[in-house]
Amino acid sequence: MQNHQLELLAPARDADIGIEAVNHGADAVYIGGPSFGARSSADNSVADIARLVKHAHRFNARIFATLNTILRDDELEAARKLVWQMYDAGVDALIIQDMGLLELDLPPIQLHASTQTDIRTPEKARFLQDVGLSQLVLARELTLEQITAIRAQTSATLEFFIHGALCVAYSGQCYISHAHTGRSANRGDCSQACRLPYQVADAKGRIVAHDKHVLSLKDNNQSDNLEALIDAGIRSFKIEGRYKDMGYVKNITAHYRTLLDDILERRPELARASSGECTFTFSPDPDLNFNRGSTDYFVQGRKLDIGAFDSPKNPGLPIGHVLKVGLDWVEIETDAQLNNGDGLCYFDLQKELVGMAINTAQALGNNRWRVQPNDPITELKDLRAGIEINRNRDMNWQRALDRKSSERRIGVWLNLDETADGLALTLTDEEGNTARAATGVTKEIAKDAARAEAGLRENLAKLGATIFQPIDINLNLSQAWFVPASAINALRREAVEKLETARRMAFERLPRATPKPANYPEDSLSYLGNVFNSRARDFYARHGVKLIAAAYESHEEEGEVSLMITKHCVRYSLSLCPKQTIGVTGVHGTVRAEPLSLINGSEKLTLRFDCKACEMHVVGKLKRGVINQRAQEIKTAPIQFFRTRQ
Repeated sequence: MQNHQLELLAPARDADIGIEAVNHGADAVYIGGPSFGARSSADNSVADIARLVKHAHRFNARIFATLNTILRDDELEAARKLVWQMYDAGVDALIIQDMGLLELDLPPIQLHASTQTDIRTPEKARFLQDVGLSQLVLARELTLEQITAIRAQTSATLEFFIHGALCVAYSGQCYISHAHTGRSANRGDCSQACRLPYQVADAKGRIVAHDKHVLSLKDNNQSDNLEALIDAGIRSFKIEGRYKDMGYVKNITAHYRTLLDDILERRPELARASSGECTFTFSPDPDLNFNRGSTDYFVQGRKLDIGAFDSPKNPGLPIGHVLKVGLDWVEIETDAQLNNGDGLCYFDLQKELVGMAINTAQALGNNRWRVQPNDPITELKDLRAGIEINRNRDMNWQRALDRKSSERRIGVWLNLDETADGLALTLTDEEGNTARAATGVTKEIAKDAARAEAGLRENLAKLGATIFQPIDINLNLSQAWFVPASAINALRREAVEKLETARRMAFERLPRATPKPANYPEDSLSYLGNVFNSRARDFYARHGVKLIAAAYESHEEEGEVSLMITKHCVRYSLSLCPKQTIGVTGVHGTVRAEPLSLINGSEKLTLRFDCKACEMHVVGKLKRGVINQRAQEIKTAPIQFFRTRQ
């Protein structure tokens, strides 16, 4: 029976977080290098990535480096050199968006398609597979049926986001940040206009929604859909979060490690993609990290409640309600244990989320607590008896994650044999790697056979300072011998060192896929194709595209264009979709999918609805004055930055 490997893919803002992701069960980690990584504040040196690679490879875990921005012509050579540096550092695969990289002299490193490549159809997936990309992260908006259709026409590894923040636009199809601020999401510098509050107005200027974050989505959580995703063809399960802190990565990685291990236990046709088992000192719980509420998005079909429209902040979990409010204190009824430093929050009269950091928490008995906040003037605003209180930071739980919170161990069989002049110890790990160490030792018949055997087993089992744990210990001895503990300990340490060496020697780099002749599914590309350099243009021309427009960041688009394309529909979420209201009339007449407006201060955007495709377009103009000012500010910075990396 062929085993299908399942990969848990965790994010890392830096190498230390990446190491803990591995320790908490990640089969692979993705991390940004010193530049071009699509997260402007999550850059890492090649030396740090090499340190992470060394740790991950001990467990046969993989490290994927992100180089997934679109590149200018003057950046291509620096990018090419960086790829070689990361290959030399042992990086297993490169995550890319810019197809111009495929036209460069790259090392034989495996290539993966970034989420920015916007893979929604079998035709797009098959094309990227055929031109040499081995792993494809599919659009987060896909249903199980759409994933199954892509699986049927591809053999590449399919990857899917299972947790974390959701971009409201199709990845790679969002230009609002660049249009308004000069900060391009496709260049790793998104201004997050989707998290702002907007007035929503209809075609006649009437307000439909007031100060709502209608483009802000809840966070992705596919905990209940893992097995369905496996059956649809997903093999790599990706956690979002290269900006997230250590506690988030530890907790969410451990959570999905536990869920996937439960599935593996029941389904022998599936296997882990790396080595070792994890034990945790805490109970993983995704609700205890920062989150905006949870949704499984479109995996099981379109749902009404996917937005975090009231606030883009973390509302936390309900723990109780207010009993009394004083000048600098509040009395709360809750059965939760409150701690100094906890974060509480509530919604004020304007439905805005107000945070409250606990300075001191005093238990009064009978599930009553008196809390003094850090800033009573602002944090007790509008607070009154009966208001529900949530907790969005639990310091006791956070402290547990600040400490060492996981052990990852690889199982080994230990066999102790007699030799002519002493003893030999053979270690065999769960993948079949073996190592043998021998030592000369004078054998003395043990006075207490049972005690001697127990001592041998105890000393052989002392693997606590290593990455190994004993599965079984066999003593192949003609009789019970007394052997000094120091001799057994030295023999064990030597065998462990040799086994680590054997594992390093057995480790194989991922192969680079061989490209096949292929034509792009369409013969023209608009600005949505994100072609930003001459090599990318050459790539698409070589694959049959006849009309190739420049990327939006090239500033060749004039007038109003789609700055976002989304599967999320504001009309649907506000129960104004014509499909929801067929035959319904009211004071505004029959509901039609007419444009809406989004207003934030002086900013005004138009929402247009493509009901046939069931998509929404956020339409606006490029602010040339802002763009030109931004371009002037960074005119020489990129060249200086990249030169430091050569």
